[in-house]
Amino acid sequence: MSDSERQDRQEDAPQGAEATEGTQEDTTMETAVAPDAAIPELVIISGMSGAGRSTAAKCLEDLGWFVVDNLPPALIPTMVELGARSQGNVARIAVVVDVRGRRFFDNLRESLADLESKNVTRRIVFLESSDEVLVRRFESVRRPHPLQGDGRIVDGIDAERELLRELRGDADLVIDTSSLNVHELRAKMDAQFAGEEEPELRATVMSFGFKYGLPVDADLVVDMRFLPNPHWVPELRPYTGLNEEVAAYVFNQPGAKEFLDRYAELLQLIAAGYRREGKRYVTIAVGCTGGKHRSVATSEKLAARLASQGVETVVVHRDMGRE
Repeated sequence: MSDSERQDRQEDAPQGAEATEGTQEDTTMETAVAPDAAIPELVIISGMSGAGRSTAAKCLEDLGWFVVDNLPPALIPTMVELGARSQGNVARIAVVVDVRGRRFFDNLRESLADLESKNVTRRIVFLESSDEVLVRRFESVRRPHPLQGDGRIVDGIDAERELLRELRGDADLVIDTSSLNVHELRAKMDAQFAGEEEPELRATVMSFGFKYGLPVDADLVVDMRFLPNPHWVPELRPYTGLNEEVAAYVFNQPGAKEFLDRYAELLQLIAAGYRREGKRYVTIAVGCTGGKHRSVATSEKLAARLASQGVETVVVHRDMGRE
């Protein structure tokens, strides 16, 4: 190889450490979060086993938070980074952490320090309860405490309380659930995290046929068999309640429109009570004989009323097509 060819190759080739650094910089830039990416809000839920961590997590999930249960603390910064890349689809993250993982506090301290250096807004919610109540709860479900080993439940509680002492001191919100039931705990979480908006209620309106049995998951049951059955009208029999002529026949019957109006008003009252009690989901089962005509037409109308009132609504026709 001539000297001129060797020189050309050297000029075209990457120049040692500078080329390596440039390659690494490009890779880092590809994986870094965009500067204008919205950093998700973060809540860390921890506390004593049996004090209600799962209930608190479910409450945040119902409020629209992205919840991860038992995430290793070392992965929390990664979770926040992934949320920042979601283009606003994951704006609020809740992570449940406990003492089941090894090196719990070493990893958690490192993760919290990492989050602080990145200016991530985070809050720690600590669930507390008395020893007596915790013992009673573990005995009622007949499960051992995760730290009791070969000892008693109280031994595990003492060990966990000691391990969590420092984290409890760093908590932004401590909730003592000793005298709280599930609904009261949810109310406390709502007060802290729901903001000024009223908690959202989601409804499933399900048509069904009584001859096939009641839906087992129904919260409310509506019986539309007080209206004449389109099945006995030959020209309507082949169709379902989704047909405009069938729906018109159903709601032209005496009392049909009045019933829909009154029941929609009643549901407003019930929905307000559900929200106060922390209930986020309701299934309204609307039945007729076969689940084909009256119940289907009424379900569609009722779902439209609920949607107009701001209730997120899904319609399911369980038995339509079974005959």
